[in-house]
Amino acid sequence: MAEWLFEHGIGEARAALVADGRIVRARIALDDRSPKLGAVYTAQLVEPGEVRLSDGGVATLMRAPAALTLGARFNVEVVREALPEPGRLKPPRVVVTDQIPQPAPSLRDTLDGPVRTLRAHEPDALEAAGWSEVLEEALTGDISFPGGALRMTPTPAMTLFDVDGDGPLDALAERAAAAVALAIVRHDVGGSIGVDFPTIMGKEARHRVAAAIDAGLPQPFERTAMNGFGFLQIVRPRPRASLPELLRADPIAAAARATLRQIERTPPGAPNNHRLPPAISARIGSRDDWLNELARRTGRKPILEQ
Repeated sequence: MAEWLFEHGIGEARAALVADGRIVRARIALDDRSPKLGAVYTAQLVEPGEVRLSDGGVATLMRAPAALTLGARFNVEVVREALPEPGRLKPPRVVVTDQIPQPAPSLRDTLDGPVRTLRAHEPDALEAAGWSEVLEEALTGDISFPGGALRMTPTPAMTLFDVDGDGPLDALAERAAAAVALAIVRHDVGGSIGVDFPTIMGKEARHRVAAAIDAGLPQPFERTAMNGFGFLQIVRPRPRASLPELLRADPIAAAARATLRQIERTPPGAPNNHRLPPAISARIGSRDDWLNELARRTGRKPILEQ
């Protein structure tokens, strides 16, 4: 039976849906002040299609009622979180709502099905299911499957999957389609997605590849047929950044939070000196809130060495 494994870590909450001992879905929610999906704010219309939230942030207003005038105040709900892009942060999207201001549901509250909350002193069930491998996939984009490999590349326009492998091309493309569907779900990839398959001949073979996508990818989504050059496009809802986008937006911070997880799991009798890469040591050392929480959880303040 599939179950969610959940941890409220330092700097982030993390969750993984595990089935048959492997992670099929992974989520990370940062402990920051950015508007989260489902949060309701009081907002003021400052430009057509743009509002200033009660916390001072700016958001894009979707489906604005025609009667709204500049300066008007009203409540809005976050329907898409901010998206990191190279050199900028695409602002969150909001819609007008009658709800009262309230915080977003926590990551734990959004998990459907059985949930098991993990503790640092327990065996590392997340790691046993392949947590580090999933993070490595997200950071590098390298994903292997039987007889081939995918390269996953987030771009501002879409997330691209490039297929490589050996053997007959039609069979390779079918295996790759199944692997792409699994990777999309595992890494919470939404929005526009392009898959560059090897060029295969014949409509029937291309239909089989598309059918493999349909079989492995849960609704809702839309897709094109595979064209004669092997390209297929998928469009899914995109309420937040994918795991690759989230980690690649600040790899040093991602590595620092992963390091905090490892330090928190260090047995009490083990040495308290931790030799870290300079950038990671500096990032952790700059965050008193992280260090104080780590000391509260472990009973001692770590000694960071470079």
